[in-house]
Amino acid sequence: MPETLAPPSAREMFERMRRGRVLVVGDVMLDEWVWGTVTRISPEAPVPVVAVSDHSFTLGGGANVVNNLCAIGARVGIAGAVGSDWGGTRVCSLLDELQVDREALIQVDDRPTTRKTRIVAHAQQVVRADWESSEPLSDADRHELARRIDRVAAQYDAVILSDYAKGLFSRSLVAAAKQCRVTTADPKPANLSLFSGVTCVAPNVHETEIATGIRITDDAALTRAGETLLSRLGCRYVVITRGERGMALFGSQGERSLIPSVARTVFDVSGAGDTAIAVLTLALAAQAPIELALHLSNYAAGVVVEKLGTATASADEVLALVESANGA
Repeated sequence: MPETLAPPSAREMFERMRRGRVLVVGDVMLDEWVWGTVTRISPEAPVPVVAVSDHSFTLGGGANVVNNLCAIGARVGIAGAVGSDWGGTRVCSLLDELQVDREALIQVDDRPTTRKTRIVAHAQQVVRADWESSEPLSDADRHELARRIDRVAAQYDAVILSDYAKGLFSRSLVAAAKQCRVTTADPKPANLSLFSGVTCVAPNVHETEIATGIRITDDAALTRAGETLLSRLGCRYVVITRGERGMALFGSQGERSLIPSVARTVFDVSGAGDTAIAVLTLALAAQAPIELALHLSNYAAGVVVEKLGTATASADEVLALVESANGA
């Protein structure tokens, strides 16, 4: 596979991907943004005082995967849990604006909606405050969520399991989601065993090191780690995302490939993994070869890291980057 992707192939693939239907099962979050400028140091403590100029909310966590799928034009559903609070109401409103099917999204009374509050000044994050519970869902809520996933999963071409280790996932949830031909997972190391047998798992390098106990210092260590995950999980593919070093592919039928990064300027890596798994899954659902799917997702991640915050990549933006890389 060439290191660059031909624009006609990318354009044709995105046309097919726009017809895709994807269910995202994951830890739903609300990202809160407080924007401003630093005017002085506080007399109360050695911290900056931010003069606030704007305040906004975006979908985060598994819901940011939804955001990325919608940016490409796919039809999307979401399964997960939010609290019975104003944060849950705001999440539902944002999903409704995107016309996302939330039949499998439940509201629970015993935990808050996960919220990440970021204060940003002069294009740099000053501090983040997290409002959340990482306790497992109650048995009743877990049973209800699995029932809803089981009811709707067959309507979709693919399922993405977006794990942020907030107590959502269990074997019953993953089993309900695996009805689809394509099931991908972006797992946290503590929950890795839950995702055995899915089509593809896509941890980053740090998560892979924790999961395997192998410190990835060179290509040989990378190969050992990838093959360890492949053997342990019994997946068709393992994809290790490597930030500025691109991606590494390990397939159960002997596929091995290193895909280099295409980002011109890395400004903010927030949400790049969400973008990569969204595009990878949509491409696989559209029956793209795995190498082509990885190249597309790599270009999409390259678009996102040049933006501030949990951003998305539209098909037009990805195609523009593909054309730029090919000198078009």
